[in-house]
Amino acid sequence: MSDSLAPIDILLVEDDPGDVLMTQEAFEHHKIRNSLHVVSDGVEALEFLRRDGAYPDAPRPGLILLDLNLPKKDGREVLAEIKAEPELRSIPVVVLTTSEAEEDILRSYDLHANAYVTKPVDFERFVEVVRQIDDFFVTVVKLPK
Repeated sequence: MSDSLAPIDILLVEDDPGDVLMTQEAFEHHKIRNSLHVVSDGVEALEFLRRDGAYPDAPRPGLILLDLNLPKKDGREVLAEIKAEPELRSIPVVVLTTSEAEEDILRSYDLHANAYVTKPVDFERFVEVVRQIDDFFVTVVKLPK
């Protein structure tokens, strides 16, 4: 098996239990072998990434799926902090959110998001979008180690 097809750790930063469940089901439905780790707010996300607090043994994710509208610290702040830290900035971040606002799209790319995806409300379409993100970032794109 080539390195590019080896399973990676994916961090999902999402506070909506329904969206977490749909993402988990999308992974199961498409038999995605990557490990999905879930945190529910921006503070927890940064602790996971920095291996602080409850996450001293957290793996370094190969990809982050980040919602914008989060409690404690919103996704924009999390994205800014990730991309400002040399040891984290190379991790690809896909903003996966319900917002279709042009200002959110522009701000996310200004903060160096690698992609901006609006969550479909239809379950089948949502599952397909998650599969496409996984396929692109794990199979097509070469990620840093």
